[in-house]
Amino acid sequence: MSQSAASHLSPAFPRRAAWGTAGALRAWQAEALQLYLDSGRTDFLAVATPGAGKTTFALRVAAELLSAGEVTNITVVAPTEHLKTQWADAAARVGIHLDPRFSNTTAVTSSDYDGVAVTYAQVASRPSVHEQRTRAERTLVILDEIHHAGDSKSWGEACLEAFEPATKRLALTGTPFRSDTNPIPFVAYEEGNDGIRRSSADYTYGYGNALSDGVVRPVIFLSYSGNMRWRTKAGDEIEARLGEPMTKDAVSQAWRTALDPRGDWMPNVLRAADRRLSEVRKSIPDAGGLVIAADQDSARAYAKLIREITGAAPTVVLSDDTGASSRIDDFAASEDRWMVAVRMVSEGVDVPRLAVGVYATTISTPLFFAQAVGRFVRSRRRGETASVFLPTIPDLLGFANEMEVERDHVLDKPRKDGEEDPFAEEDKLLQEAEREEDEDTEETLPFEALESDAVFDRVLYDGAEFGMQAHPGSEEEQDYLGIPGLLEPDQVQMLLQKRQARQISHSRKRPDGEADLLEIPAERRPVVTHKELLELRKELNGLVGAYVHQSGKPHGIIHTELRRVCGGPPSAEATAGQLGERIKKVREWATRMR
Repeated sequence: MSQSAASHLSPAFPRRAAWGTAGALRAWQAEALQLYLDSGRTDFLAVATPGAGKTTFALRVAAELLSAGEVTNITVVAPTEHLKTQWADAAARVGIHLDPRFSNTTAVTSSDYDGVAVTYAQVASRPSVHEQRTRAERTLVILDEIHHAGDSKSWGEACLEAFEPATKRLALTGTPFRSDTNPIPFVAYEEGNDGIRRSSADYTYGYGNALSDGVVRPVIFLSYSGNMRWRTKAGDEIEARLGEPMTKDAVSQAWRTALDPRGDWMPNVLRAADRRLSEVRKSIPDAGGLVIAADQDSARAYAKLIREITGAAPTVVLSDDTGASSRIDDFAASEDRWMVAVRMVSEGVDVPRLAVGVYATTISTPLFFAQAVGRFVRSRRRGETASVFLPTIPDLLGFANEMEVERDHVLDKPRKDGEEDPFAEEDKLLQEAEREEDEDTEETLPFEALESDAVFDRVLYDGAEFGMQAHPGSEEEQDYLGIPGLLEPDQVQMLLQKRQARQISHSRKRPDGEADLLEIPAERRPVVTHKELLELRKELNGLVGAYVHQSGKPHGIIHTELRRVCGGPPSAEATAGQLGERIKKVREWATRMR
């Protein structure tokens, strides 16, 4: 059974540090350390939300074990080249010296080092080299983001071979869940009452606890919708609104159309994100922004747009190499506004001043989303908030509303026939993490993006939704972009409610016709929980699906007819009342056809 951090302790308890560490431990770190030392276990799994300080906890464990003579050697295994260097730098600051340049070929390191920092890919390529090193000394192996050891059978087998002889193994992760059923090495699984085995952490410190303790920042998600137009492989031109009910392929194509730098969606969202960053920098002068791009060509194009918007060229990180590490480090130490990067900056990279993000990739897995948002939540002082800009994609909005949900890795989960692995894209990218900058891979897409526009859609915060649709650059949009950068969580909630009330009031005062510019209903939806809205949408979509089989009409036609008859925006943007009206109408139609 996992332990959780004591709610009565302050985030920085106790205010003293033992040998080998600097500063004070946070409450969860102190509690987890004591539990680790008392357990005496060979294997220990600590799950802590991104930004909570897993590295500090692990290095304190290493310092204690080295000081007591229980181990004489440290091996840190990280997902990427940059992260192993980051580990070595962090360890050096507390008096532990790790060699991040250890080579499988030479297989030796200076006696000046206390150990090495390597990648999972490096271990997988020559597990015998690492097995010999592990066996030669009493070794503590720190497995950072251990869920990656389940990325492929070969990676898991390599870790088992290389580190089975270790004296101690400390596994860390912020996101222990995976969609596949590959067992993660050195992780214990417990069978539940339903007969399904789930990973069992020895210590868990979730986002909800970290938020309550002030260890991480609360996140304001700003969602943008808009009309997308694209041409299919067959030559048909399709137009759809981002967030509308669509087939999986149509959602993907609409999403990619939005992210196309040649359209209007990305420039407008980047402009809005930069205005938000300017507001945050009034309170946090060194606050920075990060655009997470899908590929290198897009990253370069977004960098060009940012330069046009701000007048300054952003830092661009295109691959996971030593040059990328230095660029990230330089950005972290500067007061520059923006960094644009492909996937590799999404996980583990420590740039505490990042406060504004743009999610400009089509990866839609909970693991990647949690790690990406984790880049912005690292708290440095009370009152800081993070702001992340998203396209109105139902999966992403669901992840945003479930930030506090804790998940375990599930084994024995049956795979439905034809079901795709939602982690497949993430796993493929991880395996390509070592590519050089000039090894650009270009995906041939079965469509052509033609046109896009952006519409401010809503704000998601603490399980509730706020705001009405508004044009980019409008006073209504600026109301939400202009929220101060330093506020207590309850102040954020209160301010969002006030902004929303003012927006409703303005929409009611407009002359007839003006309020319909974006097909906005005159009445603002009540603030309901995301779970209530999600259940209503599920019920509506289930009824529409049943009516599709009954009537033979396509989903899109039925949803369009519902909007015509009942009024209001697409289902993804509809209020609880509007969803209820559509549910009643579909039931009426189904009854008539019986």
